[in-house]
Amino acid sequence: MYQKTILENGIRVVTEKIPHLHSVSVGIWVDVGSRDEQEQESGLTHFIEHMLFKGTERRSALDIAKELDAVGGMSNAFTAKENTCFHAKVLDAHLPLVVDILGDIFLHSVFDAGELDRERQVILQEITLVEDTPDEYVHVLFQQAFWEPNPLGRPILGDAGMVQNFTRKMSLDYLHRSYHPERIVLSAAGSVDHQEFITRVEPLFRSLSRMPHPIRRTPPPINARLAKYSKELEQVHLCLGTRGTSLMDESRYCCGILNVIFGGNMSSRLFQEVRERRGLAYSIYSFLSSHSDSGMLGIYAGVRPDTLEETLELIRRELTRLKREPITEAELREAKEHIKGGMYLSAESSDSRMSRLAKNEIQFGRFVPYEEIETGLDRVTSEQVMGLAQEIFQPDSMALVLLGPVDGLRVDHTYLEV
Repeated sequence: MYQKTILENGIRVVTEKIPHLHSVSVGIWVDVGSRDEQEQESGLTHFIEHMLFKGTERRSALDIAKELDAVGGMSNAFTAKENTCFHAKVLDAHLPLVVDILGDIFLHSVFDAGELDRERQVILQEITLVEDTPDEYVHVLFQQAFWEPNPLGRPILGDAGMVQNFTRKMSLDYLHRSYHPERIVLSAAGSVDHQEFITRVEPLFRSLSRMPHPIRRTPPPINARLAKYSKELEQVHLCLGTRGTSLMDESRYCCGILNVIFGGNMSSRLFQEVRERRGLAYSIYSFLSSHSDSGMLGIYAGVRPDTLEETLELIRRELTRLKREPITEAELREAKEHIKGGMYLSAESSDSRMSRLAKNEIQFGRFVPYEEIETGLDRVTSEQVMGLAQEIFQPDSMALVLLGPVDGLRVDHTYLEV
C-alpha cells in the first residue's frame, strides 16, 4: 500500500508497505546530481556523497559501520547525473536505528579535514580505476563527446585536478545551496507502517529549512561526431549512439522496446548477429540513458582491431534494417514481455520498490502503478517502433567514440550514415 506525506518544510515522504517482507529499505533522495554542478565543481556532488559517511557530531566513520554491521544491515550511497541517494536495508525491528543513522549522516556530518584529505585519495583512486577499465571508460568518453559542453556530459566522478582542490568550505557551501527540503524525498518500502515512519523522520528533519536555490538544467545539444582515443589495449572499445527519449517523453515505451529488440538481451539482433553468428565480440549490447529532459540510445562493443570495420558495418546494417522493415509481431510481443518480466521481478525487492517510489515522486510527483506501464507498453505497435528508428537514427544525431589501438584504422564518418 502506497502512502505520501509532505512535511511542513516541504520534504516529501513516500512509503509502500509490503506485508510479506520482514525487511525494510530506507532511502534519502536528493534531486541534485552531477549535471547541477558548476564547471569548477565537477565531481563535488559525488565527493559530498562520500564525505557524509565519514563522521558526524555523534558518530565516527567506524561507529556508523559498526552499528549497521551489528544488526546485519546494509548501507550504501550513489551519485547519478540528476540525483543522489543514501540508503540502507535492515530487518523491520531495526528501522529506528537505520532512520537515526541516515538522518545523522545527512544532517550532522562534520566534514573533518583529515577525513576529507583521506577520502580525496580514495576518489582519485576511483577515477584511476575507471580510466584503467576500458569498457567503462569508453562510456565516460562517449558522454563527453555526445553532450559537451553541457554539464550532462561531464563524468560523475569529476576531474582529478578539480577533486584535488575541493575544500571543506566548498563542500558545505554546495551542500547548503543544493540540499534544500523541496528537493528531498524520504522513501521506505517493505515491512513499514507509514505513520510510524513519519513519527520517526519528522523530528529529525523538521529543522531543515534552507532557502531554495534555483537549478537551471539546460537540455544538451547533440554532437554528431567521430572521436578516437589511442591507448595500448588488446581490443578496440566502441560506443555508437544517437538521441534517445527523456523520462517524460511519450515515446519512452516505444524506445524501450526498440532497445530490447536491437541489443538489450541475449536474443537481440545485435547479440545474435555479431556474437553468436560471427563470433566478433564477447560483449555487445545496446543501452538507454534517459534523463528529465533528454536521452541517449547507445551501442557498446569490444572487438579486435582487425574486426572493427566489419563490426561497425554489421551494426550499421542492423540500424538500417530497423528503419526500413517493421519488426515482427513475435519480436514486439517478446520485447514487451521481457520488459514486464524485469519490472515485476524487480518488484520482489524492497530496495527496488524503495528506489521506484522515490524516482517516480521526483520525476512525476506521484506513484506510477505497474498497470500504467503495462498499458503504455501494450499500446506500442511495430509501425511506431520503425517510425522512431527513422526519426532518431539520422547522421546529424549520431556519434561514435573509439578507445584502444586506433591509430591507422580506416574508420571515418561513413559509419554514422544510416
